[in-house]
Amino acid sequence: MTMDPLKLPFDADAMLAGLRPWIECESPTWDAAAVDRMMDLAAYDLAQMAEIERIPGRMGFGGCVRARFPHPNKGEPGILIVGHMDTVHPVGTLEKLPFKREGDICYGPGIMDMKGGNYTSVEAIRQLIAAGMQTPLPVTVLFTPDEEVGTPSTRELIEAEAARNKYVLVPEPARDDGGAVIGRYAIARFNLRTHGLPSHAGARLSEGKSAIAAMARKIIEIEAMTGDDCTFSVGVIHAGQWVNCVSSVCEAEALSMAKTQGDLDDGVARLMALAGEENGVSFEITRGVTRPVWEPDQPGTMAMFEIAKDLASDLGFELTGASSGGGSDGNFTGYMGIPTLDSLGVRGKGLHTLTEHIEVASLAERGRLIAGMLMRLS
Repeated sequence: MTMDPLKLPFDADAMLAGLRPWIECESPTWDAAAVDRMMDLAAYDLAQMAEIERIPGRMGFGGCVRARFPHPNKGEPGILIVGHMDTVHPVGTLEKLPFKREGDICYGPGIMDMKGGNYTSVEAIRQLIAAGMQTPLPVTVLFTPDEEVGTPSTRELIEAEAARNKYVLVPEPARDDGGAVIGRYAIARFNLRTHGLPSHAGARLSEGKSAIAAMARKIIEIEAMTGDDCTFSVGVIHAGQWVNCVSSVCEAEALSMAKTQGDLDDGVARLMALAGEENGVSFEITRGVTRPVWEPDQPGTMAMFEIAKDLASDLGFELTGASSGGGSDGNFTGYMGIPTLDSLGVRGKGLHTLTEHIEVASLAERGRLIAGMLMRLS
């Protein structure tokens, strides 16, 4: 008799205990050494089951972990699980957001986005191996270090790995209703810079032209461009060293999100048109990394979603599917046309904030869902 993967002995409490070291190993994107320490933990856990490759980082980012699991058809197209181990939380966040459980809620930096989902994927594979269950297709896990800043150093690696596989699973956090993502909006990043004229802010204020003031006006103008089809936001700004100096340079970063590639292209054109010089202050805009639109309703993705819906029904909940903003590495694989199912990770709230938390029970729920997917995809 073949064991039902949905009835494997997933234990949410035990999974949370295994996840804790991952959460307490802080791994902000820009701290390559910290991210590599996190990759060490993941590699250790995976090495008990798989062949591990450590792929060195580049462009100042940490490295990757790639795990290939034993399979009689090793080398043939299979299933790729892709997740990122970097977080938006700087080292030291644990002092403000410690790993802490309160009933069915557990807090911690990166626990929802997306270490909880990554760990749940590893546990799903562990449970299948322990039960002696062989997945129909080979399974590869790829953990990356730079998703939170648009995946500038590993996009090519993700796309190359995805091209060798039939399916991609992305254990990003579940949608608010526990649903999966079957498409994602396009996202573009921009680097902004104003150049002004310095002067002494006390004795010669009128002789200067403030780069900060000019940038502030541009930020208001940029964010006012937000509409239903395309959004604009500025999330980073750097300028000034002395309060008694009129600033000569100000730098900022902007992000735009759109539901279609056409909407994004239009938004990019409108933003780029703001560049120029006004009142002696120049405004420069350069394009950063872009996530392409992953169009929803692709046949391969929808077939995967139907399998996931059936599994979820057997687990006692309804799995919805929708296109989503936010961006993930699923943008790349979905854009390539490879069947991709995203947001299979844990339920929770507060990602990217100091209230980030998960529902502990969802560790077992999503573990069973992912295990079921690994056994049903062929």
